[in-house]
Amino acid sequence: EKAKLLRSQPAQIVEPKGLLYVQQREFAVTTPKDGSVSILGSDDATTCHIVVLRHTGSGATCLTHCDGSDTEAEVSLIMSSVKSFSNSTGCGRLEVHLVGGFNDDRQLSQKLTNQLLRAFDLQPEDIHLVTFCVTELNDREEQDIHFPIIYGIAVNVKTAEIFPATFPEKGPDEDLRSAHVLTGAPLTNIYDAKTEQLRIGPYFWGPFPHVDFWLEQDDAQILQNLSTSPLAEPPHFVSHIRSTLTFLKEHPFPSRSLFPDRKPRIYKKNEEGLWEQVCSDKI
Repeated sequence: EKAKLLRSQPAQIVEPKGLLYVQQREFAVTTPKDGSVSILGSDDATTCHIVVLRHTGSGATCLTHCDGSDTEAEVSLIMSSVKSFSNSTGCGRLEVHLVGGFNDDRQLSQKLTNQLLRAFDLQPEDIHLVTFCVTELNDREEQDIHFPIIYGIAVNVKTAEIFPATFPEKGPDEDLRSAHVLTGAPLTNIYDAKTEQLRIGPYFWGPFPHVDFWLEQDDAQILQNLSTSPLAEPPHFVSHIRSTLTFLKEHPFPSRSLFPDRKPRIYKKNEEGLWEQVCSDKI
């Protein structure tokens, strides 16, 4: 019933004001007391799943975008991040919402759904599954081709409302963060709710293999080889991958060009509710 209700809602366009956008293999956790961030969101999930874990007592809310790279470790990480904001003696319960995936040919969505259910089941705490809109419950068919119905969601950390969403702005540092994922990064926490700062990096990688080869390929080749579900990707997938590959070509050694001082790039929301870079020496 909950999945049906969620699927029937049109995707809302979420503007950058008050938004913290979470990319693949990133997570962020905050509470209703946060003066900077009121919405956590992520999209462009095809076989990936977006997970929201919330403690009803403290209101601590975590959103992550999982791709099946190391699901058990990722679930442990988001569990401890939410618990760090929730007094275990207080009232309230842990609730989880799973959204994403579809009936893809390779059954990657199904595998990820099972991994997530198992990983949450292995946790010592009681966790209540509130929204389950994944794989076959998030699938639509068009001329024998399967697609996800919902590609992205947002959660309002003040009201706990979850809704289908798209995000015109996915920054800051969109290419840098995507490059971190493409080079095989583990799940990374990008937000410090106590200081209300978005922290990106420092990230390190070596020259990306065959980057020139990939940049020379046509769109069809990129789609076919660099996507888990070529037929179901959103229209901007190829341009996003090209942009990330170009970034990797320009920064083969981020320790020299991006993070010479080994410090993260730090952003805070300004008066308009938009991210603005903070000089790291002020901290």
